[in-house]
Amino acid sequence: MTGRPVPAAVFPGPGGLDGATARRRYVTVSFLFWLPIGMSIATGVLLFTERGMGLAAIAGFYAVHSLTAAAMELPTGGLSDVIGRRPVLAVAGLLNLTAFTLIGLGAAGWAIALGMGLMGLARALSSGPAEAWYVDTVHAHAGPDADLRTGLARGSSATSAALALGTLLGGGLPWLLGLAPGLGQWLADTTGGLVIPLSVPALLGALVEGVFVLYVLSALPEPPRPRTTLRRVMGGVPAAIAAGLRLGARDALIRRILLTASAAGAALAAVELLTPGRAAALMGTAESGALVFAGLACAGFLCSALGSQLAPLVARFTGSSERAVLASLGLVMLGLTLLGLTTHAMSPLATTVAVTGYGLVYLGLGAAGPNENDLLHRRVDASGRATALSVQSLSLQLVAAGAGLGAGALPPGPLPWLLAATAVLAGALLWVRRAAPAPVPPHPGSSATGDPVAAPVPAGPLHDNAPEEIHPHARPT
Repeated sequence: MTGRPVPAAVFPGPGGLDGATARRRYVTVSFLFWLPIGMSIATGVLLFTERGMGLAAIAGFYAVHSLTAAAMELPTGGLSDVIGRRPVLAVAGLLNLTAFTLIGLGAAGWAIALGMGLMGLARALSSGPAEAWYVDTVHAHAGPDADLRTGLARGSSATSAALALGTLLGGGLPWLLGLAPGLGQWLADTTGGLVIPLSVPALLGALVEGVFVLYVLSALPEPPRPRTTLRRVMGGVPAAIAAGLRLGARDALIRRILLTASAAGAALAAVELLTPGRAAALMGTAESGALVFAGLACAGFLCSALGSQLAPLVARFTGSSERAVLASLGLVMLGLTLLGLTTHAMSPLATTVAVTGYGLVYLGLGAAGPNENDLLHRRVDASGRATALSVQSLSLQLVAAGAGLGAGALPPGPLPWLLAATAVLAGALLWVRRAAPAPVPPHPGSSATGDPVAAPVPAGPLHDNAPEEIHPHARPT
């Protein structure tokens, strides 16, 4: 015994994990979950077309996915806060495994629609628990003032890297299989037409999802939770949903984060809807345009990964997470403006400017995300963390759906791009002034220096025993 006091900010984490180990496992989970989804991006529409589906039916499949994810976003976030992060993540992996199997083997419209619906449900289930597990673990080990940006940035980078690698694998595997004479026909004949080269990425994705489920169950320990019943779960989830919907009304900083997510949704809707057509127009055919878009999407994911990796550096350079979000959204707005100004130009210079704008959009969004979530996690406690993330995701998805419909209805040209840039500008202006600190508790609300210590906003119906006081993260901007 040395007689020196044990630092009060250090607590045993779930399963005895330290911050570095939790970070590595969070990065691995993020990569494994998104890799199969990336593999489905390049071949999804082509696979459905090969199965005999028309464009209207294909649009309906994707609508099933989006509407299911949006409808289940808040209920599943509340479920994670009630029963735990690990079981919800494992169920998400099993749903995706089933979905990719149905999509890879299904020749009937109902099977594909069911697979897309299950994938949307899995997307809703996964939108918060992994990140909430990471933050809970770090806070339990190092206290509520522990650095989160580095881990959040690496997790976001892993997601982007998985999407980039998955896009390349998904687009390359059918092409490689086509190099072997007769292999594609042999696959179809052997399996009665169930397996064709375009379905291989989805089936490989199902195998990866099995690895994901096993890793989640073995590598993400959680502290024991109170024994619960179905009645308690059903009663706790609506309470978590209601608390999540009240987040923005109670806290101005959280409201800014939700509105910023909405602006990001408008930007992504414009990019994802309008870029494929521009690529096809540039190359002259839909097939060559699709190939170019696959490469461009991969580059965009890599830019997003780079932006996420640079997020802590941007925060240090600008002086705070709030300023970092402002600077990052400025890059997004600049990228959308460049894309809008070069809409009708096909020259090499204009194409270079447009590609640069595309990269800036993803670079800025990648840098903004970890800094926004760093601010979010300092304002909510562990009992409602996944719910808060689900509200954030819901804000993005709903606005993206509406913005996509609006962009599709507008005449082709710079207007849809510039409207998206305006939405991002509005989101950036929210960060010009610093946010007010969170409410100060009546006691023991002071630090060793006498400065008040702000309390996070409880976002869910249940509370754990972890310390809930943090220093306000609000420097002058």
